[in-house]
Amino acid sequence: MASRRRRVTGAGSGRALLLLLAASLLGGCLGKPEIEDRWTRVDVLASNITPNQSLPSGSTPITVSAAITYRKILTGFAVAELRGSSSVTPAAVQLDPNANRVRMAQDIDGILANSVTLGRATRAVTGWDHLVQRIDFSFNGAVPARGDASATGLFLVCYLGQGTEIRLGNGTDSLIVTPFGSTQYEVLPVGMELGVAP
Repeated sequence: MASRRRRVTGAGSGRALLLLLAASLLGGCLGKPEIEDRWTRVDVLASNITPNQSLPSGSTPITVSAAITYRKILTGFAVAELRGSSSVTPAAVQLDPNANRVRMAQDIDGILANSVTLGRATRAVTGWDHLVQRIDFSFNGAVPARGDASATGLFLVCYLGQGTEIRLGNGTDSLIVTPFGSTQYEVLPVGMELGVAP
């Protein structure tokens, strides 16, 4: 009787061990979600500008429909902006809505730190985990002349940041937006490389 009880216990232990092994293998296969699915991300849904497009110099109307997929509570400003750089070239960065998002976020951090604004639109935003917020931007970009130093790198970027309103000497209000660092705030901005038409 005792030996029979031992066999049953052994079989039960074997089944439990197999279930535990299967669960650990299944967990290993699924793994942790990619950063693209864990960080707040900005995506371009539509735009009248396409990647690598050459824009005519002068005032150019720009429209962008973007979506923000939040992964945590975040308050700030969403920005769509045309940026010109004299030091960052399109060959040095990887900007395209279908590019690797982590690499693109790092490249956009660098562009924002080494370029000037050539026009933008902003919107105050607040979001929480799993909220998807759609925003339509519209503004005029001041595209520099071909050969101008600020036309060395021309980029359309959409990002999130912290805003501060200030009163200018002429009595008008202005908004200063400090971009959220992608790693610090776990945000994936998006952008595209552009050029200046001859």
